Amino acid sequence: MPASDLDQIVNLCKRRGFVYPSAEIYGGFRSSYDYGPLGSLMLRNVKDAWVRSMVQERDDTVLIDAAILGPPQVFEASGHLANFSDPLVDCVVCKRRFREDQLDDRDCPQSKKGCQCTAARAFNLMFKTHAGPVEGSGAEVYMRPETAQGMFVNFANVLQTSRKKPPFGIAQVGKSFRNEITPGNFIFRTREFEQMEMEFFVPPAESAKWFEYWCEARLKWYLDLGIPESMLRVRKHDADELSHYSAGTSDIEFLFPWGWGELEGVAQRTDYDLKQHAEHSKQKLDYFDQATNERYVPYVIEPAAGVNRAMAAFLLAAYDEDVVNDESRTVLRLHPRLSPYQVAVLPLSKKDELSGLARQVHRDVARRHMTDFDETQAIGRRYRRQDEIGTPYCITVDFDSLEDKAVTVRERDTTTQERVSLDRLLGYLDERLGS
Repeated sequence: MPASDLDQIVNLCKRRGFVYPSAEIYGGFRSSYDYGPLGSLMLRNVKDAWVRSMVQERDDTVLIDAAILGPPQVFEASGHLANFSDPLVDCVVCKRRFREDQLDDRDCPQSKKGCQCTAARAFNLMFKTHAGPVEGSGAEVYMRPETAQGMFVNFANVLQTSRKKPPFGIAQVGKSFRNEITPGNFIFRTREFEQMEMEFFVPPAESAKWFEYWCEARLKWYLDLGIPESMLRVRKHDADELSHYSAGTSDIEFLFPWGWGELEGVAQRTDYDLKQHAEHSKQKLDYFDQATNERYVPYVIEPAAGVNRAMAAFLLAAYDEDVVNDESRTVLRLHPRLSPYQVAVLPLSKKDELSGLARQVHRDVARRHMTDFDETQAIGRRYRRQDEIGTPYCITVDFDSLEDKAVTVRERDTTTQERVSLDRLLGYLDERLGS
């Protein structure tokens, strides 16, 4: 069964090296996290799976990597300087700050009663800094609150260099920064996070069709990577929820231990962004269709997902506890593409003649798959450790391997074992890992 308590995942992540509190030796830095040896691998795998689906397996999408810092003109044109804010209230009793729209009767979320809150005021969520060698003398710049604007301001560049034509997409994966009033729920809401976004530019008349297409395609991505259908839903935004640029938005939501929460938004941004940047920059950001002799500003469909939220959802959905050989075990039933390690090589002994063969097996397999090598503790404990971090296959090299040139391959979910000859080991793993 998936994890029912967030602490199950938080504890596992700390214990096994997925996620650490940032600057922990200095008491931590609130709602900031560092990704450890396993977490950094899994985070990369989530991003790679997204790029594979959105770029590699398509012929109508290209990938870019735009700058994190940007001048005020970009965010003035996008509307972020004027509109990117949350309603903030201060409690004069407990001295805490809260988002007004997340308070019930303005009671303190920590169940303290008697809070007396100030009137709400707009709180801009953007981080501002200065570019220049002397503090106060440089230009005022902002850290991007989303990756989207880099794709809009590069629309003409990509159109010219990629020779694409609508419908086509510009995709990007990267860091974004929002000065959240109430960060929390582990890695679900933090001030520094990663996004996987695509701006899909379409003829205006086709926007409704493509909006429905991307809602379905993005839901399928999570299902294909192992999240049960019962833990996902698509929720259409009410009119009062829509962003200033959106003609319609639907969220793909996951059933977290605290309730439904957004994994990804799919928005109909119309032609707002391109027209805004064209007006402010005085540059043409449109498309001329030679087939129809028509010039138009494309509409945009934007699927925008959070890497960190997706990782949290995959971990929660994959978490399971069962009993094997009368012993309880914790197992992460992660899709092989998401697992930090796809394979672990476990020599039965540290003796030189066995260790040498095991390390050769490790070198061969590691050329194709991320592979762990572990020769400490009893083999049963090593199996349990690999189960807990989600490794799909373990290869045991034993003394018989020296004679029969074969190894034992153990599958994580069923714990079944199969003897496989070394000359067909790579093909065996490739077939089961989907390479």
